[in-house]
Amino acid sequence: MGIFSGIFGESKDGDGKYVSEIPWKPLITIAQLEEIKKQSNARPQVIFKHSTSCGISRMVLNMFKSSYGLEESQMDFYFLDLLANRNVSHEVASLFGVVHQSPQLLIIKNGVVVVHDSHGSISDIKLEQYV
Repeated sequence: MGIFSGIFGESKDGDGKYVSEIPWKPLITIAQLEEIKKQSNARPQVIFKHSTSCGISRMVLNMFKSSYGLEESQMDFYFLDLLANRNVSHEVASLFGVVHQSPQLLIIKNGVVVVHDSHGSISDIKLEQYV
């Protein structure tokens, strides 16, 4: 299974049953950032910045996915592949006033970042409190 089929699709649990994954939207253009900012007035927007070549980033992504338990309508989740979209990553840092890190999770509400963290601290973010 390729990384994107595992991230954007469904996977099987230990019993071979399909389990839902986070409803990721690929973040691939700078123009999407203005839409994310605008949509954050209606509901929280999440950006997960991931380095596809980093084992730590992959481990943190898997930890995040395993703790995910929200309804699809509660937040929008954007997945940013840092290696493929460096310009978008730089613009995220500039537009939202955060220092670039990888992996990194940002939650945006009402046009501003209300929380962000990186590496293992991502698992300390309780998504439910930002809904």
